[in-house]
Amino acid sequence: MNDKVKRLFDEVAQEYDKQRRQLIPCFDDFYGIAVSLVEAKRPSPAILDLGAGTGLLTAFVAAKVPDARFTLIDFSASMLDQARRRFEGAPGTFRYVEGDYSSCAFEEKFDFIVSSLSIHHLTHEAKRSLFARVHGALKDGGVFVNADQVAGESPYYDRLYRARWDASIESSGLERAAIEASRERRKQDINAKAGDQVAWLKEAGFREADCVFRYFDFAVFHAVKGGDGRE
Repeated sequence: MNDKVKRLFDEVAQEYDKQRRQLIPCFDDFYGIAVSLVEAKRPSPAILDLGAGTGLLTAFVAAKVPDARFTLIDFSASMLDQARRRFEGAPGTFRYVEGDYSSCAFEEKFDFIVSSLSIHHLTHEAKRSLFARVHGALKDGGVFVNADQVAGESPYYDRLYRARWDASIESSGLERAAIEASRERRKQDINAKAGDQVAWLKEAGFREADCVFRYFDFAVFHAVKGGDGRE
């Protein structure tokens, strides 16, 4: 991301975390399905959260897998500071890495790699490259779960999805400034079609990959490295 986008996201990080339920019409299913796919088969699994921000997705996963070893990576120091405060005194272990996950080296192998509402900011070629690197950073049988925004199959559907989202946030109870700020952030989106992303995951080496949930332009992807993931 460029510096302008980084500054924009830093400025709104704390408030956006509070508002996210109002900004995502399918919030409970969106996060709930993503978390349900983190099915640990061994104690203390290693879990990497890409674009972790303030740690919202990690918090949901940690409630399910409290003994996990989490690594949170984000370009924003202020977001990671909020994540540190969120997990003070929490069970499990938490490591924080400030950096660009689209280019940094992954120094270990993980049981799970997760992400929410982040990867759609990358160019399509960067997404494809990242999926290959995610595959390489997973253990055999490891799982990648990505809860993100997607493009429609045509401009018609992109307009439909945006109209539905606009109607939802207009009736959400958010203040006008928050609504306009969320619209401004979405100008930075580089959404890709769900089918293309499944194809890129398979191209990256994942034997199993699918879009397992979708609500207009909000989707959850699941991909397994090797077979069905059984040990």
